[in-house]
Amino acid sequence: MKEFIYSRNAVYEVLSAKRRQVFSIEIAEGVQEKGKLAEILRLAQAQKIKVARSPRPRLDKVHQNNQGIIAEVSGYPYSDVVEILEHAGAELPFVLILDSLQDPQNFGTLIRTAEAIGVHGIVIPLARSVDVTPAVVNASSGASEHMLIAQANLSQTIDAFKDNDIWVVGLDQAGVEIESGSRHLKGALALIVGSEGEGLHELTRKKCDIVLKLPMRGRIESLNAAVAGSVALYLAYLSRRS
Repeated sequence: MKEFIYSRNAVYEVLSAKRRQVFSIEIAEGVQEKGKLAEILRLAQAQKIKVARSPRPRLDKVHQNNQGIIAEVSGYPYSDVVEILEHAGAELPFVLILDSLQDPQNFGTLIRTAEAIGVHGIVIPLARSVDVTPAVVNASSGASEHMLIAQANLSQTIDAFKDNDIWVVGLDQAGVEIESGSRHLKGALALIVGSEGEGLHELTRKKCDIVLKLPMRGRIESLNAAVAGSVALYLAYLSRRS
């Protein structure tokens, strides 16, 4: 299945990662071909990809925030749980599980954070969850193209992780407050972030080794899924480093 990727960072990372087939690239007439756009043109030439100059309204029909470029590409190349564990290699596995996240912006933000701190892969449900759409690719600034993302049955995946001695930690406001340097975030870890409205599903919660929450001192009740998940990922990253 073909789809259109838009925005300069997203198109650049698709070309850089080389995990998808790129059929063609269209650039808006009159844009200055410098900076990131010049790098895209260099990669396109090296990969022998057709580049056309088109009227801006044509690109706007794909997405209003196209930044003067779109690329027609093959669908997202999903991974699997086995590949994610193999990708960890000699390192202790560090995996992010998303329990029915719905918002593309939140998904993209979490992918970008996960890629930045070296998470080995992300697991999302087979249903009732946002997929890796062009909007998600854009929201992640193209980080999705470098991240292994698997669609799998979460219950079976959690069981498999436990069989591989991976500590499964849920993130939810009903959990226990995370302490500085928490031992629960060290070692082989699968961190589960719930959906925006419901948080963790009951079955997912029951399968967690522990459920933690971020300490809050202000008046708001909680952070959104992307912010809370990103903070928890960085806390885990720092704990694993120490």
